Amino acid sequence: MTSATLSGDAPQSLLPDVDLLHVEFLLHPAERERLTVIKDHLQAHVRKQTIDPWNREHLPTELLHALADLGLGSLFLDGSSRLFQGLVHSQIARADVSLSALIGIHNELIVGTIAELGSEEQKAQWLPALSELTQLGAFCLTEPSHGSDIAGGLATTATLDGDEWVIRGEKRWIGAGTVAAIALIWARDTADGVIKCFAVDTTHPGYSATKIVNKMGLRIMQNADVVLNEVRVPRSALLPEAIGFDAANALLKDSRAWVGWQAVGAQQAILDILRDYSLERVQFGKPLASFQVIQQTIAEVAGNLAASSAMMVQMARLQETGELEMMHAAIAKSTTTRLGRQSAFLARDALGGNGLLSDYEMSKVLGDLEAIYTYEGSYHINALIVSRALTGVSAFV
Repeated sequence: MTSATLSGDAPQSLLPDVDLLHVEFLLHPAERERLTVIKDHLQAHVRKQTIDPWNREHLPTELLHALADLGLGSLFLDGSSRLFQGLVHSQIARADVSLSALIGIHNELIVGTIAELGSEEQKAQWLPALSELTQLGAFCLTEPSHGSDIAGGLATTATLDGDEWVIRGEKRWIGAGTVAAIALIWARDTADGVIKCFAVDTTHPGYSATKIVNKMGLRIMQNADVVLNEVRVPRSALLPEAIGFDAANALLKDSRAWVGWQAVGAQQAILDILRDYSLERVQFGKPLASFQVIQQTIAEVAGNLAASSAMMVQMARLQETGELEMMHAAIAKSTTTRLGRQSAFLARDALGGNGLLSDYEMSKVLGDLEAIYTYEGSYHINALIVSRALTGVSAFV
């Protein structure tokens, strides 16, 4: 926060923190202290430093070393509480949603997949460098013609030929696809029709990735089109526990819930930006914050953030107790991103013309929220998952 004031004797530093419901105080003291260190680093060394890379659709890899030093490459493995992990992901998103997508997918879908479904040899080969963020991974599931219907429509194939698997197909919207050292490729075994996952070194002949450009959001995340042209990998590339789509779905459940924490962090950023701007910006001789329409916007943004935060605290509890179901993850993801999107549009409007400029950050957050509203299952697909669970009737074609 800046030094702007509400009145002559009310320093902004005394205003409430964006943790409106004091969620952080639910953590054990050691985790709360660690969260504070991470938060301070992100606000001082990531938030403003990602504006230019975001504009250029560039991944600032120089920021990753410090994030690794903070343990952000191995959150999945460090034994910390689900609430702590969620709050860390929200703080990364508060600084930059794009970077939070990279770190979140890295933990939930790369490190998590190998740790949960991989062999001991695969864990030993890949996890040390991934944990240090000296290597990144790509989770290759979505395809050009199959997104929401990927469970039944996955077309990429794997054929066992002697002691090698031959993988053929295409993938789309693959995060970090152009910079990853390892690709976790989900393919259908031509022998039995079962979907399986393979750990593929991206230097293997036949693997190629082309960056998707001109995105309106998540511009730091290097999404790619991936082509798998007769990629030959050893028999040992198969993750032994990644047999059937249910294995992927179990991972996607927690990953979908994680997006809710991204939405919380994005909403914290919106409140940060809107409150600072409204206190500093003077119109008609008065701070913008003194106008009723702006105060109404701030209150709505705060309400959406509080509701999203409370929902995600309960999601963390369900994860800790093993009670989280796909319906819970879907309702959390769809609701928090919907509320975040609503807040972003309200706050962008409150900033007027300046809200259109990424220099003022609001348009950056708005674009990123549009992206997370759609990925990890679009808003409407997640709504159908919730309704199916509640009625027992499927509306999927």
